[in-house]
Amino acid sequence: MFKKTLFQLHWLFGISAGLVLAVMGVTGALYSFEGEILRLLNSGHGQLATAEAPRLELGELVARLESSSGERVVDLRIDDRHAGPATAYLAPPPGERRGARILFDPANGQVLGTPRGQEFFQVVLQLHRWLAMGETGKQITAASTLMLVFLCLSGLYLRWPRQAGHWRAWLSLDWRKTGRGFHWDLHAVAGTWVLPLYLCASLTGLYWSYDWYRAGLTALLADPPPAVQARQPAIDAPATPDYAALWQGIQQAAGPQLIAWNLRLPAAAGQPATVFYILRDAAHVRAFNLLQLDPRSGAIVRHERYADKTFTARLLTSVYALHSGEYFGLPGKVLMLLASALMPLFLVTGWLLYLDRRRKRRAVRAARSTPNAAPGDGWLIGYASQSGFAEQLAWQSASQLQAAGLAVRVEPLARLDAASLLRHPRALFVLSTFGDGEAPDNARGFERRLLGATLPLDRLAYAVLALGDRHYAQFCAFARRVDAWLERQGGRRLFESVEVDDQDSSALRHWQHQLSELTGTPVPAWHDHRWTGWTLQRRQLLNPGSQGGPVFRLTLTLNGPSDWRAGDILEIRPRHAQARVVAWLQRHGGDADEPVELDGQPVRLAEALSTRQLPETFAHRVGLHGQALVDSLLPLASREYSIASIPADGVLELFVRQVRHAGDDLGLCSGWLTAHLAEGEQLLGRIRRNSAFHLPADDRPLILIGNGTGLSALRALLRARILVGQRRNWLLFGERQRTHDFHCASELQAALECGDLQCLDLAFSRDQPDKFYVQDLLRRQQDRLRDWLAEGAALYVCGSLDGMAAGVDATLHELLGAEAVRALVEAGRYRRDVY
Repeated sequence: MFKKTLFQLHWLFGISAGLVLAVMGVTGALYSFEGEILRLLNSGHGQLATAEAPRLELGELVARLESSSGERVVDLRIDDRHAGPATAYLAPPPGERRGARILFDPANGQVLGTPRGQEFFQVVLQLHRWLAMGETGKQITAASTLMLVFLCLSGLYLRWPRQAGHWRAWLSLDWRKTGRGFHWDLHAVAGTWVLPLYLCASLTGLYWSYDWYRAGLTALLADPPPAVQARQPAIDAPATPDYAALWQGIQQAAGPQLIAWNLRLPAAAGQPATVFYILRDAAHVRAFNLLQLDPRSGAIVRHERYADKTFTARLLTSVYALHSGEYFGLPGKVLMLLASALMPLFLVTGWLLYLDRRRKRRAVRAARSTPNAAPGDGWLIGYASQSGFAEQLAWQSASQLQAAGLAVRVEPLARLDAASLLRHPRALFVLSTFGDGEAPDNARGFERRLLGATLPLDRLAYAVLALGDRHYAQFCAFARRVDAWLERQGGRRLFESVEVDDQDSSALRHWQHQLSELTGTPVPAWHDHRWTGWTLQRRQLLNPGSQGGPVFRLTLTLNGPSDWRAGDILEIRPRHAQARVVAWLQRHGGDADEPVELDGQPVRLAEALSTRQLPETFAHRVGLHGQALVDSLLPLASREYSIASIPADGVLELFVRQVRHAGDDLGLCSGWLTAHLAEGEQLLGRIRRNSAFHLPADDRPLILIGNGTGLSALRALLRARILVGQRRNWLLFGERQRTHDFHCASELQAALECGDLQCLDLAFSRDQPDKFYVQDLLRRQQDRLRDWLAEGAALYVCGSLDGMAAGVDATLHELLGAEAVRALVEAGRYRRDVY
């Protein structure tokens, strides 16, 4: 809770003070080299005497300046570290803090005129300190400076890694990222680079912002006054100084190492003359010594040497040098300049991240605002979904009913009970079957509670859309069990169940048609994500030398906006390799270059056939021309891959294992993606929401379990958690050999070292004589497993169904008991994305 509150305050203060801090940063950067810039601009502004020319006495020098300007000189600054003009300030007009500034030749007192650029830097200084708004602006800049201190400290806390000594976690910027991920890196990593400089600038800047801060800093850092104050000589009453005596007193106090000095003459009788002077061997360019003298006799009234002060008192004396970076010499000054100039970067990246966050929240609110309330006589649509496809179809069915003016309530089966079924007279059920005849995870509770019960459902009229895969012997078995139970309870079928094999489009159109018959409205075109072109930007082999099939990391980009959530799926339209299509045509006497149409676009026959199922038997198609042949062949079924990245990364990544069948033939889609599709070419894909594998709404601990390419979805979940600062993450991952199959090793080790991943347990089955799997890790870490689950942790499992997922499920039942596992499933704390 504390971290979340701190995060919200960080955003609030950053957005509130960002523009002011950006102005202060840019103006501070400009003002930091004011002296050097002015000297450069005025290098030819009047002719200086030669260095060998004798200098005027102090009194004669002041007299010439006052004679030339017609005003009294109150401040004289001569710096022999620079070969250029000296500076004098004249008495200010009534009500002003500072008078006119003039340049002069320190050798002969010749006034060189108003410095070029002086007015510009006066405006810059006013913007930097007060936003050119007087006292009101001063209060705004002061408050913004306080906020900068908070932003620095809160930002440091929010990204503090567990292994604080791991420098990559602090300073490594990934230039390959784009979009939100790159903006986040710029904001967080670049912010870490400049954080010490911003803290130094803000903590010293407050010295001029608040009297209470200056008094507190003085009390904390200043040297205590001497126990016995020496009696100071009285100051003669006349205000007119004796410049010869003054200069003699300065030289005697400073000695031959005097290199630069600033003489401030008394404004009234009885006040001392003040001199700030620097010696050649000074610690830094602003290591001033303070000297106060009687303006008539030159007698020393007060003398504070920088070298005699304690370290804390020297820091207090050097507040301006610390603020500008000069305390650390020219490198410090340059670094402070760069850091100040970078301040607008954090304004821009902060706003981009904030707007992106708001956009996603609006999208979530919009998605949740879909009408879902129905009175007692409305329609109920219940769905059971493992991968998200049944949920998608349930909402599309709801949209079709709502378009006809019907009230609809859509719920997962996990939320339905006997009262829900009794209350609604009409219902649709969109039901997936998981594996070989099982209920999806989130429907097991429904099956256990209701399918063995007896309910008076004679008022219920219902229909079932069953989703399955005929490769399994128990095709659509769960949906059939629900259908049979509803019939036994007296329910009346609105029409016969529609069974869909692997997203068969003709079966789905039949379902739409049946709904249209019920509502009396035309069959609508269901809203669906259209297929879009994704460019293969990069393909990287992750496991060279592995005993298993090659695993490739595919990086895809889309020219246009696209969004998904961790846990979602990319559905891909596969293609045959062109060599296979050409060989098939040659075998059956076809012309690869014959022009045909595919989806309304003119293409070659070979290209069109690359998207179609190519049967081994061709006899009944002999004599068909190219277009008829294309139209007679079924399209290739789409393939699904868990997404391994998050939108903030700026790219979509997949982990694909290359499948090789008997006869050394590559798998259709995996072979095309990993061997035949060239970098820079496009594939057709679309995002499919998989809400059953989305992250919990809260920041509860997360246990991620997977093997092989199942790491893909787990990686996306982990990256999404890290992005929002949720660090209670535990990953258990299994593969064959650590040396070859530890996918994303450096990334996961870095997350572990910086604390974003609190636990990482690995099982490499071929690295020891006795094979060791992920489920064995669970047994080894059963105490930690129970502790995390007691804290409310959620379990996410991704990988192979028959091997790892089944083994993990059996181990959980062994360690926790069937009732505890059932409770986890029904609470949404045990989720699986398996294949």
